[in-house]
Amino acid sequence: MTNLAYDPGHGDDLASQQDVVAMHALRPVPRISIQAFCETESIASPIERAGEDRRMAKTHLKVHMGGIATAIDYYKSAPTPNLILLESRSEPKHLMDQLRQLAEHCDPGTKVVVVGHYNDVWLYRELIRSGISEYVVAPVSMADIVSVVAAIFTDPEAEPIGRSIAFVGAKGGVGSSTIAHNVAWAMSTLFSSEVVVADLDLAFGTANINFDQDPAQGIAEAVFAPERIDEVYLDRLLAQCAERLSLLAAPSTLDRVYDFDPDAFTQIIDVAQRTAPLLVLDVPHLWSGWAKSILTQADDVVITATPELANLRNTKNLVDMLKKLRPNDPAPRLIINQAGVPKRPEISAADFAEPLGIAPMAVIPFDAQLFGNAANNGRMLGEMEKQNPIVLKISEIAHMLTGRSEVKTRTKPGLSSLLGKLKRGKK
Repeated sequence: MTNLAYDPGHGDDLASQQDVVAMHALRPVPRISIQAFCETESIASPIERAGEDRRMAKTHLKVHMGGIATAIDYYKSAPTPNLILLESRSEPKHLMDQLRQLAEHCDPGTKVVVVGHYNDVWLYRELIRSGISEYVVAPVSMADIVSVVAAIFTDPEAEPIGRSIAFVGAKGGVGSSTIAHNVAWAMSTLFSSEVVVADLDLAFGTANINFDQDPAQGIAEAVFAPERIDEVYLDRLLAQCAERLSLLAAPSTLDRVYDFDPDAFTQIIDVAQRTAPLLVLDVPHLWSGWAKSILTQADDVVITATPELANLRNTKNLVDMLKKLRPNDPAPRLIINQAGVPKRPEISAADFAEPLGIAPMAVIPFDAQLFGNAANNGRMLGEMEKQNPIVLKISEIAHMLTGRSEVKTRTKPGLSSLLGKLKRGKK
């Protein structure tokens, strides 16, 4: 019997924070159909919210108002889905009678979860004995629903799914790819962990240059033939860049156009996450259906920006959109890169972060010689100057993204009027 850790009396903000923490470790739910029959809006609402979460993206969820009696009438003439969620305010014995009636119309493989209003041990034992998958005591949060569904439909014996981290630049040329590649290399060397880098900029990707690789095959072969993708085929496409670092390289040619459906990379990412504990996605600076889908589904998103006004505007747009698309996840991470370019007017890190409501996880200073030498030699920064302060910052980023340390938040008033200036300029 699942008891609730959520107290609606504490306010919506706290509930939201609890959901974010609870959801962070949950695995994606496979492609299943779910139908819910609810008696109250207080149960229907979190179920609907659960259906909108990225971890439930593959499911097909339909919420009906009406309890078990409505479900019985509905399934007299309709097939049952993979999972039925039922809310019931009935007392225990009446609830058992209703479920026996419903069982006459359920397919044998259908799972049933009951959300009840009685915290009764006898009821729980009877429900489990009769084949009910789980009994949850109301009230429930969105995280409770996703957690219960995930527990039923994900194999506890399955290998853990690797964590995906998507890097994207607020503008072109801000160094997002360079940061992504160096962070991936740092993760693989610091933590002795297998890391896969996927260069998703098929036309102009730079990962093959940065890692000094020239593989004959790469991510293009995978995205244009998704039906062939499995662990064995993916392993053939990976180029070995370091002892524990592999690359899905972009062709970086213009022989064809790279227009994809929103889910074009889904199969590749799913398979890659089963082969390595860390997957770094180097996402190009564009806004398309597939780029939006990747940023929505990634476990973490890192935005790299330079301290200029256009970057601030673009970062604000990205942060606001990702918060809408990922309401049950932490806010995107922010890296301010190329700070301190000589003679260039810049926005301070505090002023840049203030309108975003996000503290930068790192501010990386401009160092043309370090980055230029590394790029020209096809080496990572840590291979060039191991004790350089920028290399140490890259290591800190790797620690933060793998949960080994947290960014320190600083609160300081800034220039919110900068974004207002942009808006006024459009009028």
